Amino acid sequence: MAAVETKASPIQLEDCSFLPVLHDIIKCMDKDSQEVHQELNKLKTKLQDTRDMVSSMPGIDVNPEQQQQQLQSLRDQVRTKNELLQKYKSLCMFDIPKA
Repeated sequence: MAAVETKASPIQLEDCSFLPVLHDIIKCMDKDSQEVHQELNKLKTKLQDTRDMVSSMPGIDVNPEQQQQQLQSLRDQVRTKNELLQKYKSLCMFDIPKA
């Protein structure tokens, strides 16, 4: 089961599925039931909950240019750390005892 981690709590991606609610609305419309209004309210609530979830996601306020800069910075850090790791490995200061 996939989940999206937010500041408040993990949210299951299945919570964002609108198909079951839409299916219920269509079933109510086919039966000419008075429950259509209740089902529409469920859909409105689900839409609002999804909007709130999206707006609370980390990084939603960062524009694509800033995201690219952050990504490049992180890639540079990884490259530098890998180079340092290779350098320290080549110094042979870490003698591994043979068992």
